[in-house]
Amino acid sequence: MTMTLYHVDWCPECQLVRTKLEELKLSYDDVVVPDFRPFRRQVYEVSGQHFVPVLADGDKVLTETREILAYLEERYGKRREASGQGDERSSASL
Repeated sequence: MTMTLYHVDWCPECQLVRTKLEELKLSYDDVVVPDFRPFRRQVYEVSGQHFVPVLADGDKVLTETREILAYLEERYGKRREASGQGDERSSASL
């Protein structure tokens, strides 16, 4: 199941989430919503509020930037590290 990120392009918090998704190499549907909050029907239907960013991952809907970032790292970042796709650091530099 694909994740969906609802955002506006100018939002710094939204950019943080987009950067994390790209950093983790996760595929997601990118939904740019209207700047004017009352016109964000899609966001309201998914989350019950008009603020962005909103990340929908299956049945899970996250609405706070820090919560989204922590969720992505916990759910997908650790999985990536466990599969050996995380940052490779040389033991020689220790």
